[in-house]
Amino acid sequence: MTDKLLMPKTRFALIFQTAAIVLASFTVFRAVLLIRAWKMIDKNFIEWIYVFGQGLIYDIAFIGYFYIPFVLLLLVWPNKWLDRTFSRLLAQGINFLILYGLFFGLVAEWFFWDEFGVRFNFISVDYLIYRFEVTHNIMESYPVFWILPILFFLTVVVFFKVRPSFIAAMTVREKFSKRVVIAICLLLVPCSAGLFLNQSQRNFSNNNYVNELASNGPYQLFAAFRNNRLDYRQFYETGEDTALSHILKETLKGQNSRYDHHGLYNIERRIEETEPPRKLNVILISVESMNANFLTRFGARNKVTPFMDEWFKKGKLFTHFYATGTRTTRGLESITLSIPPTPGRSIVKRPDNDHMFSLGKVFKEEGYDTAFLYGGRGYFDNMNAFFSENGYRVVDQNRISNKEITFKNAWGVCDEDLYNRAIYEANQAHDLNKPFFFHIMTTSNHSPFTYPEGKIDLPSGTGRYGGVKYTDYALSQLIANAKEQPWFDDTVFVIVADHCASSAGKIGLPVEKYHIPLFIYSPKHIEPGEVNILSSQIDIAPTLLSLLHFSYDSFFFGKNILAPDFKGRAFIANYQKLGILKDKRLLILSPRKEINLVDMNSKEPILKTITSSYPFVKELMAFYQGADYIIQNRLNRWFDKKN
Repeated sequence: MTDKLLMPKTRFALIFQTAAIVLASFTVFRAVLLIRAWKMIDKNFIEWIYVFGQGLIYDIAFIGYFYIPFVLLLLVWPNKWLDRTFSRLLAQGINFLILYGLFFGLVAEWFFWDEFGVRFNFISVDYLIYRFEVTHNIMESYPVFWILPILFFLTVVVFFKVRPSFIAAMTVREKFSKRVVIAICLLLVPCSAGLFLNQSQRNFSNNNYVNELASNGPYQLFAAFRNNRLDYRQFYETGEDTALSHILKETLKGQNSRYDHHGLYNIERRIEETEPPRKLNVILISVESMNANFLTRFGARNKVTPFMDEWFKKGKLFTHFYATGTRTTRGLESITLSIPPTPGRSIVKRPDNDHMFSLGKVFKEEGYDTAFLYGGRGYFDNMNAFFSENGYRVVDQNRISNKEITFKNAWGVCDEDLYNRAIYEANQAHDLNKPFFFHIMTTSNHSPFTYPEGKIDLPSGTGRYGGVKYTDYALSQLIANAKEQPWFDDTVFVIVADHCASSAGKIGLPVEKYHIPLFIYSPKHIEPGEVNILSSQIDIAPTLLSLLHFSYDSFFFGKNILAPDFKGRAFIANYQKLGILKDKRLLILSPRKEINLVDMNSKEPILKTITSSYPFVKELMAFYQGADYIIQNRLNRWFDKKN
């Protein structure tokens, strides 16, 4: 009786058996994530049906795609070869690897959810591309040498449970015509998914956690490979270009600016300062993952930023300041180009991103030594290529000698080593009587959160707070060292986070998790005090240049925060949702041409659907549609204008 039950009626049972295990594993994993996210989701039975129903559809779609080559192989594999030793070993080996890959993927996605609060997405694609940094980061952050053997043992147990039935399938003899019918039926699954299924169908709920739970991580991983750039006009609500162009130009027009050019979305304008320029040195530091709520000023109670807590009282602190995105490249993009984030990948990582109007270009034209300094390897996230083609020289880990390095991990040298190199570069420029603008990108406040021992009272590698406290300590050493240099009195320090440490939330764009500090310090030139007006990273460039009284031709979307006519608003986004925060309201453009509103005055912010007639929507559309148009038509390229 057992033998009859184990005897499959088709060779395609080889696929059915493992596919059933994969499908069951996906369902169990979704249930586990549901329990983990229990506090963040609404206890709504309809949404539970959606989580498991829509999730099942994505699971089946991924399985259908994954098994295409195996379906085709079983279709053409001759009967007489099926039970040969080579065929049996090959089939069993593939089956074992599929099971091991399944369990490994689930564990990887568990840790991914732990860090980002979402299923696999664009970030996971980066993790696969930049294997050196990511592999070393994983090895330093997680007990890999325990996880891999445990997964191997689990795979062995499951494999030998299904092996008898699996071997039985190898003995089935069936006509080619029958195999064709079964193969066609199986291939209808991925064909149907390709025609009728996409990622936009996982946006049923207003709770982002629910939509993520209804997804399939591997499906999203491959979808991210395919859709690293979204066609704005295909997926987003658009308006009439002439009207939106006029709105954009009027919004960006300031008291000290004038438009000398006409044309659709041509925002090039002349910024004229009445006071003579101050050619002060500038050190702009993008601090990795520095939430505002790590600072005592913004409610932190664990005292992990003792230096910044006191230092930030001695300069200009912007208290209502927001990151535009959730990744380092988004922060670098908005600071350098002063442009709202467009859907898909950051401009930093896209092809054809050279000779764009940048902050570095303005400083270079003023005669500055303009450089980007990064503690890691600059090929990561395409940083070397982007900055070197947009007005900067690059100093990354490969250009720092071994004698200069006291500590490094997967992501690069420690912040102290990077700052010491910045001091060296500044002294070199000063000796040549040349002002300098350095944009520094740190790495220490990133998992595995390792740093030199003995610097702070938290052991290296023990978690986020250690990374934050070491970041604070390294900044204190930079300023102490800089004060000893001849150029210190004539230098402006700008400290800003590239993004927050976490961006997961119920509404997709959780405003509180985009809140970051911006601090400008130059005791001889900048009056201390707090600036409470709402602003975001695209406003750094025009604000800094205004403090220096530079007159220049601008293609920036940002505005001077300190200008009397500046009206507070902040741009925040992820790779799909594009938002503007204004007057306690968050307006969001989403794929499928949706426009949503979140009233930030509500105790429990809820996503509401609105139309394009709602106040501020035209302004929102003008910025994002204008940014897309400018990028697509290369309007902000200084190379093109010179040639």
